[in-house]
Amino acid sequence: MSGMYTVDGVNSVSIGAVEMLEVSPRDGLQNEKQAISTADKLALIGHAIAAGSRRIEVTSFVNPRAVPQMADAEDVCAGLPDRKDVTFIGLVMNQRGAERALATGRIDQLGAVSVATDTFAMRNQGQTSDGSVEAAKEIIALARQSGKTAQATIAASFGCPFEGEVAGDRVIAMATAIAEAGPVEIALADTIGVGNPAHVARLVERLRTELPNLPVRVHFHNTRGTGLANVWAAVQAGARTVDASLGGLGGCPFAPGAAGNVATEDVAYMLERAGIATGLDQPKLHAANRWLGEIMDRPLSAMAAKAGPFPAQQSEQTHEKEAV
Repeated sequence: MSGMYTVDGVNSVSIGAVEMLEVSPRDGLQNEKQAISTADKLALIGHAIAAGSRRIEVTSFVNPRAVPQMADAEDVCAGLPDRKDVTFIGLVMNQRGAERALATGRIDQLGAVSVATDTFAMRNQGQTSDGSVEAAKEIIALARQSGKTAQATIAASFGCPFEGEVAGDRVIAMATAIAEAGPVEIALADTIGVGNPAHVARLVERLRTELPNLPVRVHFHNTRGTGLANVWAAVQAGARTVDASLGGLGGCPFAPGAAGNVATEDVAYMLERAGIATGLDQPKLHAANRWLGEIMDRPLSAMAAKAGPFPAQQSEQTHEKEAV
């Protein structure tokens, strides 16, 4: 069974599968005040791989004074498993970060970030919005020169914590400029969780129309409870990769009010039940959720993990097999 969609003049297309990009080791943890050990970060990555994740944002190469949780980026990379079937992604903001990531020899793909407004761009990475576009293009070029791939995320695509509404024209112009550098994809990020399904569908469809040969990824925060609806709208409009975080962890140190990411468990449940494959094993996601809740010493927000697998008979069969 495959999901179907029709969006304003776009022909119906069968949605057989959606790629999930696990961001909990980086975006999930970066805003946590509790220091998470390198060993636990590597264990989190291991849980994600065991559950079926094949693209994982493992860390960010940023100033450790600004984001202390990511101070062990090189140590995390040194401990990554040797998995040719998994793409390990390092988030970088500038050439220095890109050079650090590439020097580890363990990062397969660089993730660059541009910001749709000047105020947020200055808070997030100390440069204007246009400056962040140029930085992203330089990062992509450096990755390609080093035999690696790179992708770019446009933060605050659906709204800014400081400037409010963000024009779609601005986001499309940024994406068009970044595309010249040759990224493997461009992501639209709802950094503070203000997007709604109608807005999401329009912007994803427009980006697909303007840059038909460049895949669209989406990144949603569930600040106002619209995260899953926005994922669904984006997938219906043609996005084929969705960022999500185990347990729904996440937030941005430089974006006031940015709550957690959409939970991997919840997104996987929704899509799989709709007949759209994610490649993720839900009982293993739930096991990872229980482990992560113990590490964080609090209940996590993922609703599917709280409710348990459905149908329940499948859950019982899985536990019986694990016991054997």
